[in-house]
Amino acid sequence: MVPFFVQIKCKLGQSYTVANALAEAEIASEIYSTAGDYDLLVKFYVDKDTDIGHFINEKVQVLPGIQDTHTIITFKAFGSS
Repeated sequence: MVPFFVQIKCKLGQSYTVANALAEAEIASEIYSTAGDYDLLVKFYVDKDTDIGHFINEKVQVLPGIQDTHTIITFKAFGSS
């Protein structure tokens, strides 16, 4: 599985609606509310053969209340393992 993160900017007043929609869709591993330019930080895992761009376009950006997304691709996790 490949992890990646998406910062989501929601339309005004829609942060909780978007977070709940992501949770109900059961496509996100973790969902956090954040302060700053984006409202949510979401961690996803997909199979290594999954096209991340298509995944975001077809599963995330189509949810009502999302205004913008910023995808962060990660390379290595540091820590104990």
